[in-house]
Amino acid sequence: MRIAVLGGGPAGLYFATLYKRRHPGAEVRVLEQNARDVTFGFGVVFSDRALEFLREDDAETLALIEPAMERWNDITLCHRGESIAIDGVGFAAVGRLALLKLLQKRALDVGVSVEWERTVRSLDELSGYDLVVGADGVNSLVRRTHDGDFGTKLYYLDNKFAWYGTTKRFETLTLTFVQTAEGTFTAHHYRYSPTMSTFIIECDRPTWERVGFATMTSVETRSYCERAFAATLDGHPLVENNTYWRVFPQISNRRWSYGNRVLLGDALHTAHFTIGSGTRLAIEDAIALVRGLESAPSDVRAGLACYEALRRPVLDKLVAAADASAAWHERFPEHMQLEPRAFAMSYITRSGRVDLPRLREMSPRFMAYCEGGK
Repeated sequence: MRIAVLGGGPAGLYFATLYKRRHPGAEVRVLEQNARDVTFGFGVVFSDRALEFLREDDAETLALIEPAMERWNDITLCHRGESIAIDGVGFAAVGRLALLKLLQKRALDVGVSVEWERTVRSLDELSGYDLVVGADGVNSLVRRTHDGDFGTKLYYLDNKFAWYGTTKRFETLTLTFVQTAEGTFTAHHYRYSPTMSTFIIECDRPTWERVGFATMTSVETRSYCERAFAATLDGHPLVENNTYWRVFPQISNRRWSYGNRVLLGDALHTAHFTIGSGTRLAIEDAIALVRGLESAPSDVRAGLACYEALRRPVLDKLVAAADASAAWHERFPEHMQLEPRAFAMSYITRSGRVDLPRLREMSPRFMAYCEGGK
């Protein structure tokens, strides 16, 4: 089997490693357009449940990643000057670049051929491969080449967000909601190393327009955001890494493969950053793709059909939860009108996957607070 993987992010590297490790005789080649030590953003987060899935499927890779992770057991909401702890919701985070380096090492150790700074401009360059894997992200060449064949749907949300880092250490995954003279903002922040945290800032479009971010320099934008979240940052600066205002793309595909070409990770689907599952979904996609291919070792197309049949029912539920979370955040200025208890309950139930009985079981301190305690 000759396999070309477009994209050297978590999805592509993990699939390539897993397949090559289980099939040493296969030729597996990863093509990544960026340099080896280049990535955007800062930390990535995993829920405890996601880590348990990984432990069951690939304990060796998890053992490699875990020492670099920061862990905590609560979510904190900061609203109207009150900090609300939601207990029993465990997470771990790791630096995006640190994770990539670990996955790069794993891929090279098992014999995957990885080429950095290799831009593929046409899929014609990959003729002769038995399988072409599109792990090349939101702007996937594989998907764009066959968007009609995949049945691609692309929809952009309205809110704006910018992915910063900061030297301020946060003890939990925290969401801070603030009001400025121009409008409303929220920040999603958590530590991913002993000295650094991710700090994603989101605002509704009317606020973004009133501030005038469209004509601001990056320095002016960062300065405004530091003032807006001055109490949260406590004197620490925001740090940029390919940071600019973005809108979130919701991507889905009616079909996951076309001929010998298949999608996974963000090329196949997106999950809103407020659900914290993007990297988890990419890794689980890779596991399912390997299983699908192994179900029909002499028939690539049958293996790809099995991959979709195995993975789609699970993925559809997770993406639906992410879409519900995104819809809640698209209207977060309205939710900010709620008093803190009602606001917190609205937030934790936003995805439709958590009901009151489950909350009482997993978050007893939070439920006691919501029902009148302190």
